[in-house]
Amino acid sequence: MDGGDNLIRRRVVVSGRVQGVGFRWNARRRACEIGLTGWVRNLPERRVEICFQGDAGSVEEMEDWCRVGSSSAYVREAAVTDEAVVEGERGFEIR
Repeated sequence: MDGGDNLIRRRVVVSGRVQGVGFRWNARRRACEIGLTGWVRNLPERRVEICFQGDAGSVEEMEDWCRVGSSSAYVREAAVTDEAVVEGERGFEIR
């Protein structure tokens, strides 16, 4: 995905039952399906951090997904913050 004025970026820190249930793999799959770039990683205290960018509609769709997660997850909280767009970012990785 190329940089541009129409891109936005969000960081979401998700807590609940989100580690050991395939949350990161499902987040990556969903992000790729809707054309986002970024990454996802586990954090201490059994939280997951997701950072993604794309067009506004796709970013909003991913935010909504983060609030629910995969079928095996239970999301208690999803804290969303705005981030600066990363120029030239490609793909979506699991860190």
